[in-house]
Amino acid sequence: MTITKIGHCCLHIIENGVGILTDPGMFTNEQNSLTGISIIIITHEHGDHFHIDSVKEVLRNNPEAKIITNSAVAKLLEKQGIACEIVEDGQTTTIKEITISGFGKDHAVIYKTIPVVMNTGYLIASRFFLPGDAFITPNVPVEILGMPIAGPWMKISDSLDWALSIKPRVCIPIHDAILTSRTWIYTVPKKVLEDAGIQFDALEPGENVEY
Repeated sequence: MTITKIGHCCLHIIENGVGILTDPGMFTNEQNSLTGISIIIITHEHGDHFHIDSVKEVLRNNPEAKIITNSAVAKLLEKQGIACEIVEDGQTTTIKEITISGFGKDHAVIYKTIPVVMNTGYLIASRFFLPGDAFITPNVPVEILGMPIAGPWMKISDSLDWALSIKPRVCIPIHDAILTSRTWIYTVPKKVLEDAGIQFDALEPGENVEY
């Protein structure tokens, strides 16, 4: 599995030759020119994860790509005449021999007066777990974990405790585009996780790593 970080939660994953794109949101546009994408995964409807103009561009360049998401995002896509496959908590699909399983139902609480939207985390190829905006525990083995670093719904200590409880082999920081400088905050999870024997690969946008 090769994972290239485009930015924030937008990742370009290649597994057994199959191109997968996650959460094409408003903080990045490099994804718009990618080709060779077979699967697009969208965890929830917030603009930093789901930007409809970006989705349209990706589909224009990859007309055979299939979108995997939840029913809340599906309703928004339907308004634009865009088809998708709904995969939610407890459900699994297989596309080109890549299994994608859904976990969780709700976005983490931002504030008590702000409505909670549907959020689905996805386990990709039984290896990489993308949680969206919630600390979902999938209760299955996770080799590579997308680890949220900053956001209005979280604090870093909660993310660290969550990652330590899941016990992946590797953590990749995600949900970090709101940070002006990411590297300074990476020092804390790097020390805590690597002391526990968990590799922390602090990918910068444009960097990739193979597992």
